[in-house]
Amino acid sequence: MTTALCGAWVIDGTGTDRRRATVVVDGDAIVDVRPGDSPSHEDRAADAVVDLDGLVLAPGFIDPHTHYDAQVLWDRDLTPSSWHGVTTVVMGNCGFGIAPTRPEHRSTIMQTLENVEGMSLDALEAGLPWSFETYPEYLRAVAAEPTRLNVASMIGHTPLRTWAMGEDATEREATASELEEMRRLVAEALDVGAVGFSTSRSESHRGAHGLPVPSRAASRDEIFQLAGVLGSRGRGTVQSAWGPDLFVEEFAEMARETGRPVTWAALVAVKGHPELASSVAERVEVAGPGVYPQIACRPIVAQVTLADPAPFANVAAFGEALARPRSARPDLYADPLWQRRAAEEMERLWTGKLAQATVQETRAHPDLRGGPTLGRMAESRGVTPLQVMVELALAEDLATRFRVVMANDDDDQIAALLNRDRFLLGLSDAGAHATQLCDANFSTYLLSHWVRDRGDLTLEHAVWRLTGHPAEVFGLHGRGRIAPGLAADLVAFDPDTVEAGDLERVWDFPGESDRLISRSRGIHRVWVGGREIVRDGDLVEGSRPGRLLGPALS
Repeated sequence: MTTALCGAWVIDGTGTDRRRATVVVDGDAIVDVRPGDSPSHEDRAADAVVDLDGLVLAPGFIDPHTHYDAQVLWDRDLTPSSWHGVTTVVMGNCGFGIAPTRPEHRSTIMQTLENVEGMSLDALEAGLPWSFETYPEYLRAVAAEPTRLNVASMIGHTPLRTWAMGEDATEREATASELEEMRRLVAEALDVGAVGFSTSRSESHRGAHGLPVPSRAASRDEIFQLAGVLGSRGRGTVQSAWGPDLFVEEFAEMARETGRPVTWAALVAVKGHPELASSVAERVEVAGPGVYPQIACRPIVAQVTLADPAPFANVAAFGEALARPRSARPDLYADPLWQRRAAEEMERLWTGKLAQATVQETRAHPDLRGGPTLGRMAESRGVTPLQVMVELALAEDLATRFRVVMANDDDDQIAALLNRDRFLLGLSDAGAHATQLCDANFSTYLLSHWVRDRGDLTLEHAVWRLTGHPAEVFGLHGRGRIAPGLAADLVAFDPDTVEAGDLERVWDFPGESDRLISRSRGIHRVWVGGREIVRDGDLVEGSRPGRLLGPALS
């Protein structure tokens, strides 16, 4: 079936100026891009003619950092991403994932996702079918039912180590035979369609039982050898969360040694300390090519409960809490010695942020919702902000949600990062931290806040950031641009009205688990592989044309 998309301003994903054109789609591919304002005689002969009436037509957006590994198996529509013009998602980020996993390690893997990525354990236990053990079996499970969006997957270091080393994965370096088994598994993953390998050295990443995630116990040589498999295969991207022994210069060395792109999370703005982001940015430029730090375009704001204090995992006192089952955490929080220690550690690592936090969601304290800050309450009571947080939480069975601005809280710094073209826009965490935040709307926020409201980016530059750039970094050939012969993944939006909708809490995950969502405005139509998946902002019922993507897949 041939469709002529007429009357649009085409922004093709390369960064070049918009132009009036008709885009002709035949089946799942773009076959022609014809200049002009109105359909030609040839266009009118198409099976369908769609008048886009002055909307912008762009390549479908690509989200390179989603953690959708579990959710894709129960939510084939991949919401909220599919509401925001996204047509391709990349998962398996930061060393995490759910394959390969032996049956005896499933609980450990789920608890790791709960503690590190804020995923609901109830949802994981109710929603994961566990019809797979190996990574190829997992990809077959993903592809077994249609998805609304294209899906690209990386193999993560944490399940790799757990598979090869069992319970020792968090405790020690790998033996030569264990490392060889992991190398074999990475090669196997690339051969069946993985788009890369991911790992983490982040000190805040504490998994099951509050222990450091397995990748943190790996030697530097192990990480480089696993990344080297991508180099020997000549395909795939390395993605990592940075740590004190794996940062700017080490990532540049990895890119040189493997010849593969390396992207790391994350470089964020810190209000009051603009020198931090700028100094790292300068180091990136000096270190050399092939490395793409990930940046976010939204303030990172979490709605945290003390029942699930994963955002505070880099604080030793909260690491102790994460090591306990949820039912045992109230007793720990009530201990004055723990409160004193936690307050000191929080102030040292999170200077002033807890004092600025407010109560966001509560039944027991409705008069405190939205303010005053914990700092003001603490001052009036002669205690610390941490003690106020604990007191309020214990009075509500730890259900009180506190709004904490974590990072990326300075627009001018973020604007400077967005204008460094090597830096990769990502970090939506669309399938993670679902009860605490929703940044899956980063694409519509970029187009409204940074293009229309502030003018820090041109519309063409913003579209390139959402399309051509991530496609290049992750080797998603045939996507991210509008040109004949490429995939017909497209989004039509109104630049004057496009924006992210307000956050709302819904209970639609397995096990009646809750999450935060945000719908979009101004996203009129979206196509994946030439099939319409969104019309007038709503999902088209039954339209799930997405494909599993990867360099080894057709």
